[in-house]
Amino acid sequence: MLKNKWHLKKYIFALSFLFVYHCIAQKTKSRQSLDFQITFLEDSPVIDGNILGEKLWNKVPIIENLKQIKPDYGLPASEKTSIRVAYTNKSFFVAVVCYDTAPDKIVISDSRRDADLNDEDSFLFILDTYNDQQNGFLFGTNASGMEYDAQINNEGEGNFSSNRQQGGVIGGTNINWDASWEVKTESGDYGWSAEFSIPLKSIRFNSGNNKIWGINFQRNISKRSETAYWANLPLGFDIKRLSLAGKMTGINLKSPKNLKVIPYALTQVAQDKIISKKNSSRIDFGGDIKYSLTPGLTLDLTYNTDFAQVEVDDQQVNLDRFNLFFPEKRPFFLENAGQFSVGSPGEVDLFFSRRIGIGDGGSLVPIIGGSRVSGKVGQTNVGLLNMFTDEVEIDGDIGIVKNNYSVARVNHDFAKSRSSLGGLFVNRNGIGISDDYNSVFALDGKLGLGKKAQITGYISKSTTPGIKSREHAFKILAVYNWNGWNLRAGYTEVGEGFNPEVGFLQRSAFKKPEFLIFKQWRPKNTGKFLEVRPHVSYRGYWNFNNTQETGFLHIDNHWVWESGFEIHTGINFTKETVLEAFPISLVTIDPGIYDHKEFQFVMFTNPNNKTSFRNRTYIGGYFGGSRISSSNKVNLRLGDKFNAETNFNYNRLKLPNGLTNVVITGLRLAYSFTPRMFLQSLVQYNNVSEITSVNARFGWLKNANTGLFVVINIVRDNDFLNQLNNQSITIKYSYQFDLL
Repeated sequence: MLKNKWHLKKYIFALSFLFVYHCIAQKTKSRQSLDFQITFLEDSPVIDGNILGEKLWNKVPIIENLKQIKPDYGLPASEKTSIRVAYTNKSFFVAVVCYDTAPDKIVISDSRRDADLNDEDSFLFILDTYNDQQNGFLFGTNASGMEYDAQINNEGEGNFSSNRQQGGVIGGTNINWDASWEVKTESGDYGWSAEFSIPLKSIRFNSGNNKIWGINFQRNISKRSETAYWANLPLGFDIKRLSLAGKMTGINLKSPKNLKVIPYALTQVAQDKIISKKNSSRIDFGGDIKYSLTPGLTLDLTYNTDFAQVEVDDQQVNLDRFNLFFPEKRPFFLENAGQFSVGSPGEVDLFFSRRIGIGDGGSLVPIIGGSRVSGKVGQTNVGLLNMFTDEVEIDGDIGIVKNNYSVARVNHDFAKSRSSLGGLFVNRNGIGISDDYNSVFALDGKLGLGKKAQITGYISKSTTPGIKSREHAFKILAVYNWNGWNLRAGYTEVGEGFNPEVGFLQRSAFKKPEFLIFKQWRPKNTGKFLEVRPHVSYRGYWNFNNTQETGFLHIDNHWVWESGFEIHTGINFTKETVLEAFPISLVTIDPGIYDHKEFQFVMFTNPNNKTSFRNRTYIGGYFGGSRISSSNKVNLRLGDKFNAETNFNYNRLKLPNGLTNVVITGLRLAYSFTPRMFLQSLVQYNNVSEITSVNARFGWLKNANTGLFVVINIVRDNDFLNQLNNQSITIKYSYQFDLL
């Protein structure tokens, strides 16, 4: 019976590959391309948001005619938008007037830097400065003049997890890239306007004459939950789809000089009332140096690297037998993170920067310093990283030795083809210990098939003393994505001996086929109803004895209204083969084969409202018993200053060996005094570890996320025999000296 099921799944998988291949083979119809010639200015405009009263802008041609992608696909935007673009030898400028017939209904939901702009009235633009149709820089603002910037790799595809002021990312979109630039806004009875001034040395490009950049513009109009673009996009895409962007021509650029020195000083007081009964204090110094070797290649040096201002991790409880993933949040490692990313984000990461400076269980390992060279030479992406960490004593002995980490990444983009070929080398070496090392080698590539389809893959091998067999990993994935269709089929294999110590494996030793068939469809004449998204996906994991350890078949449909209200209704067919007993909380899961079904329900209310709600619920079988899982999030917004978010995640597991209830709660509060001054707190609790944690941060930003930070951390538990009660307060100040 099991053998027949395996043959059936191979048959389904083969059919999905043929389906994808059939779609890929279809020819792509040509799209109307948009382009304009940029205007050169001898003098810089005054950056104050007053565009209609600035005579200098009258010399610059207006870009208009944005088209909706929602709610009325392909129709002109409901409100007029006038955009002007210009540059000088030192800066790039964008001026936009967002006309609005009901200016009293303009929504400003958040004024903190890098807050999400999709749920309010906002304007964004993206620059593909190398015209490689893959990578770019994204800038945006709302009517209050907040600053949003992000670094885009691989057209934004990747695993993205954002926590507002400090987010995390693996490839794709990096909101922790913080450049030095300026935006000012103005509001009136006409609507609102914004002026952007971006120093050319804050972005990367190739110097020379008659250069062409890719560019696109986006406007969000909250009262209609409307999104419109200048270069119109097929359903399923957003502004990060650089291969479909318009073009900006006539750019003549010289190499700007760039040298920034960013020192910091901090003082910290820590108190442990219960275990060590000791107070400690320290004063520390360090800093970074950033120097542009070429317009596209930057050298970063760091000494005594510190990340005291970074928000703490979200608490998680493991309800399975595989590794939990915590995203990177530290700014130094997030800059150009996508350039070093190879693998399957969150499942098989060949390089995962959290392995540097963070030990098992989240303990900190001091970073002595290091260097990084990253950027682009012609159409070749280059990334070199070298870091040193200090030793750590545990109970009087050296628990972690000094380590050196080296990463080399080269990736060549083939112009206008959405194709690339690259390699990666990652190495960890215990300093002074001959047999304490680990290395990973990889080759990866993408083959673009027109605008609609792409085949991607990688092959990798690790080297670890004492491991001699099955040290390989590889993946191949075919993707078709066009006009609402998203079709994927792939195969991943990770050998039993594959050991990326400076990477991340969610699980090891598996062979995994997968497919997705997804359709985004907008029926006509349905009133306020917008679209449906029926889809089916499958992933299965087999070990090297050809035993299926996991199977997951997902059948679902998303029901979406114009207001932003969504309901997802799905069913999952799951299979788990447990070969060794493992615990969930205090309940043991015995070896065995567990086949189950579960109902999945998801609901989002309109995120543009002052109060919004999200729920995700699973009800069904779980490891021979049953599970009720409910994740809930409520957001409250008071004007553009105050935001609150509360999370309540509940799992009730009724298992053969016992009953367990798992609860994780969290409360985020944020108040923005100005777009560059904020107060933010995160309070968390889970009933498994019985730990309550508080992380409160005050930030007064200057340039590029430097400035004054005051951070308070409190960690407590309810174990009266071995109670944990740690508190610390850190004051950190950093300043960016722009020397060239």
